Amino acid sequence: MGIRIGGGQIEKLNWKELSYSEFVEKYMAKNQPVVLTGLMDDWRACKDWVTENGQPNLQFFSTHFGKSKVQVADCGIREFTDQKRVEMSLSEFVKNWLENSIMENSNASTNEANDKSVLYLKDWHFAKEYPEYVAYRTPLIFCDDWLNMYLDHYRLHKDPESYQKDNDMCCSDYRFVYMGAKGSWTPLHADVFRSYSWSANVCGKKKWLFLSPSQCHLVFDRNLKGCVYNIFDDVSETDFPGFKKTLWLECTQEQNEIIFVPSGWYHQVHNLEDTISINHNWFNGYNLSWVWDLLLRDYNEAKEYIEDIRDICDDFEGLCQRNLAANTGMNFYDFFSFLSRFSLVNVVILFHLRRDYENQIWSSSPVARHLALNLVSIQKIALKMKSVNDLAGSFGFFMYLKETLDDPEFLKLCMGFCRTYGMIHEEEKWTCEIKKALMLDFEDYDSLISSPEDLVKFIDFAAGKFSGNFSEENILLSRLEDG
Repeated sequence: MGIRIGGGQIEKLNWKELSYSEFVEKYMAKNQPVVLTGLMDDWRACKDWVTENGQPNLQFFSTHFGKSKVQVADCGIREFTDQKRVEMSLSEFVKNWLENSIMENSNASTNEANDKSVLYLKDWHFAKEYPEYVAYRTPLIFCDDWLNMYLDHYRLHKDPESYQKDNDMCCSDYRFVYMGAKGSWTPLHADVFRSYSWSANVCGKKKWLFLSPSQCHLVFDRNLKGCVYNIFDDVSETDFPGFKKTLWLECTQEQNEIIFVPSGWYHQVHNLEDTISINHNWFNGYNLSWVWDLLLRDYNEAKEYIEDIRDICDDFEGLCQRNLAANTGMNFYDFFSFLSRFSLVNVVILFHLRRDYENQIWSSSPVARHLALNLVSIQKIALKMKSVNDLAGSFGFFMYLKETLDDPEFLKLCMGFCRTYGMIHEEEKWTCEIKKALMLDFEDYDSLISSPEDLVKFIDFAAGKFSGNFSEENILLSRLEDG
C-alpha cells in the first residue's frame, strides 16, 4: 500500500524575515511545521564537525569524544515499537561507519554489503556531557524552553523507591546529537511528552514525512494501541483500517536548515545522505495542554491494564503513577511539581518586572503579557488536573514559598528565565532582586501549594495582588478572565 502525499507544503523561510511574535502566531500557536534557514551561520559544530567536502568529520569525533558511551539503533532490527538499541563507545560507532563506507565504495558483492546493519547514533546528550565545548547556541525563537531550563536545575522524575543520582531519566536533558549514514532512519512516532522539537542539519540531507494531529488516529490499530511502524511497509488494512485514508506532508531538509516540529505531529525521518543533526525536545506555556492530554491518556491506559489487581494492591494509585513515569518519562506528580515551580517563576518575574518599570506603562510590555499568558495556561491545566477524580487531594508534592525562595537552584531558574524572556522580547534592562521582591508581596499568603486546587488559588491570589497594589491595567486578571 503506497502513501498519499498532499495537503500543502511546509514553508521554508529565512529567520531574518520572521520576528519572534510572527513565529509564535503563525507556527507555534497554530502548531504548524516550518523550515528555517540562516540560524546556524556561527555554530562551531558547522565548522568542526564537517569536512571541506561537506561530509561528517568522523575522525574529529573519534579523536575528541571517542570515549563517550552512546546509544546506537540498528535500523534493520525492530524491537517492540522501536529499533533495537545497543550501547557502544563513539569510537566503535565511527569504526563501524567507516568500515561500512569502505565496503560500499569498494566492489564488494551486493549481498555482502547488504548484510551489514545500518547503525544510527541517537539521543546523545552531547551538550550535557561536554558543557565546555559550545557546539551551538539555541536559536532565540526556540529559547522559551521550560523543559530543558527546568532540567538544568531539577530532576523531572524522582521515585524514592528507585531513585539513583545518575539515572538518565532523572537528571538528564532533552538536547541531543544524532549521527547516521545514508539509509539510516527513524520509525513513525510522535515526540516524547508530545513536546515541540527542533532539528538542525549540521550536514547531510533528511526526508521528513508528517501526519497532522487531526489524522493521527488513522495510524493506530482497531484498539488504538499499536501504531504503524514503517509507513513504507505493506501496511495491513485488516490491522490498520484507517491507514489508507492518511494524507502526508513531505519535506526535504538540507544542510544548515532547522525544522520546527509542532506538538502531536507523527513523523518518519530518513537520512538521504550521511547526516549529523542537533535536536531539542521542549515545551512551554503554548503546548502544556498537549503534554497534559498525553499524560491523562497514558494514565487511563495504564490504569485499565492493571485494573484486575486493584483489590489486592496496597498502593494501586502509586503503581499507576510508577508505570506512567516508566512509559512516558514523567507522571502526574512530576508534572504537578513542574507546573507549581513554573507558576512561581512566572509570578516572581511578573511582580519584579512591574517594580522595575516604576512609573512607565508596564502593561504594554511584551514580557508582561507573555508571563500573564503563561499563568493562564498553567491555571487551565491545574483546573483539568483538579477534575480527575482518582487524584483528589495531595499530588505528593509540597511547595512552600519561603523554602523555595531559599533554594539556590530555584533562584538560578528564575534568573535564567528572566534573561531568556528579556532576550526574546528585547527587554534586557532590568536587574533582579527577586527574593526580596517576592517576600514583600507574599508575606501574608498561606504559602503551601500541594494540590491543583492550591495552584489555582495561588494564581488567583497573584492576580488579586495586582488589583490591590497597582493602579494600571491588571494584565494578569484580565488574561485570566479572558481565559
